[in-house]
This record gives sequence, structure tokens and C-alpha cells, in this order.
Amino acid sequence: MFGSSPVLVSLDLVGIFVFAISGALVAVRKGLDIFGVLVLAGTTGLGGGFLRDVLIGATPPAALADWRYLIAPVVAGLVTFYFHPALGRMERVVTIFDAAGLGLFCVTGAVKALDHGLGPIPAALMGMVTGIGGGMARDLLAGRVPVVFSSELYATPALAGASWAVLATRADWNIWLVVLPGVLLCFGWRILAITRDWRAPLPSGPSSV
Repeated sequence: MFGSSPVLVSLDLVGIFVFAISGALVAVRKGLDIFGVLVLAGTTGLGGGFLRDVLIGATPPAALADWRYLIAPVVAGLVTFYFHPALGRMERVVTIFDAAGLGLFCVTGAVKALDHGLGPIPAALMGMVTGIGGGMARDLLAGRVPVVFSSELYATPALAGASWAVLATRADWNIWLVVLPGVLLCFGWRILAITRDWRAPLPSGPSSV
């Protein structure tokens, strides 16, 4: 097992940074002040990993035990606050980074869950939770319907990437054979869903509620 390896910690930090940028952009577009921007950046970047660590008993959570996990979203939030016009024009690029962060988090989350003794299915679910948790918290704080609850394909790619990571880790494959295919599976599926407008089924007919 290698849930705390330098490679996966580095990937975790990269994922936190790019997710935090997406959260900070939402805050800027909602007209929040610098404190609000930093709160949404931190919530988006750290929420999924924090929730995972609490659920699997990895306490204190990495976000509180390692200063780098706190610095990453703060830097991302400040960069977004001061340079948001340029970042706003790069929304498509940020969307790509968000998909990459989703892929990174679902893999690192699943591997960490395995390291803490969870079975394959719970570990895959924890990988998915790590990927989607921060975005859910961001959208709720911003007063939006979370992306994961809309018809966009978001949680499904994360679950697929996490499942690959679980299977490859259980097979004792090299760390790069765990990480790269899992990240690419999630990332590629998410990008295709966006570009081709793939959506989950919705209830047919008028709502009776």
C-alpha cells in the first residue's frame, strides 16, 4: 500500500489547488469579499478529503495535520481574488482543471481508504466522496444546486476512477499503474460528458410535486 507516498501527497495537493480555484471563482461571481472567497476556496479544496478522513477514522484529518494542505487553498483563493478577470476568461481551462482534480482526488481517496483497512467497495465509494465532497459543499454554501445532483455526469466518472485505483492497488501494481489510468479514466469520461453533453436520465413527464 502507498496511500501516504510522496507521489500521492503531491497529487493530493495539486487536486486541492485546482479545486480551490474553482471554488474561489464561484465566490467572486457571487460578489463575496476576500474572506468569502477564501472560505469557498478552502471548502472546495479540502471538503472532500476532510469528509473522507473523518469517515475512515484518519484523525486528525490531513487538512489539519499538514500545513501544506491549508496553504494550497489559501494561495489558490488569493490568486483567484486578485487575478479573477484573467481566470474568468479561462473558464474552459478551469473546467478542465476541475475534471483533473476530480480524477486526482478519486484515486488518492480510494487508495487512502484501502490503507485504512476498508474493503474494495467502501474504498471505491470513499474515493468518489473525496472527489465530489468539496464541490457539493461549495455549491450549497453558494446557494446553488450541487452539480452532482444535476443531470451532469460527475459522480459516475469519479466512481469509475476510484474503482480502477482499488482494483490496481489490490493487484499490487506499480503506483503509476494505479494513478495514471484511474485519473485518465475519470478525467476523460468527465471531459467527454461535457463536450458531448452526456447526461444522466431525468424523470420523464411533468412533476407531480
